Amino acid sequence: MVEFKVVVNDIQSGKSYNIPVSGHHANSLIGKKINDEVDGIFVSLPGYKLIITGGTDKDGFPMRQDIPGSTRRRLLLSKGTGFKPKELGKRKKKSIRGNTINQEIVQVNMRVMKPGAKPIEEIIKSETKTEPKEASSSKEKKEEQ
Repeated sequence: MVEFKVVVNDIQSGKSYNIPVSGHHANSLIGKKINDEVDGIFVSLPGYKLIITGGTDKDGFPMRQDIPGSTRRRLLLSKGTGFKPKELGKRKKKSIRGNTINQEIVQVNMRVMKPGAKPIEEIIKSETKTEPKEASSSKEKKEEQ
């Protein structure tokens, strides 16, 4: 089963939101590339338009826009995503993931292109209202024991 952590960045408020995505919504993200526009319904944000800005794989290697495909490669980098040199002219061989989402990607970063009718905070709060009730019932069971 495919599961992603989607980090949605809202430019207007300057906040980022971590949204878990699994099931058929996660499967619909497979094959998408960096800079592809995605409908917000796949990330539980109906009415929103999002753009994919990057991500990381299961081992923490970042996705890079200028590398086609979804495989991991070792490249000689002088700057950019995956390497920030401390000295002028420094180059280093680093592992980088391609620009296409596959099953090995764990985190997908997105940015809001067109906001929906409701703010993201309200949508997320309405989804998480059921979770604390379940958590509190498990706490009550522990207290009874």
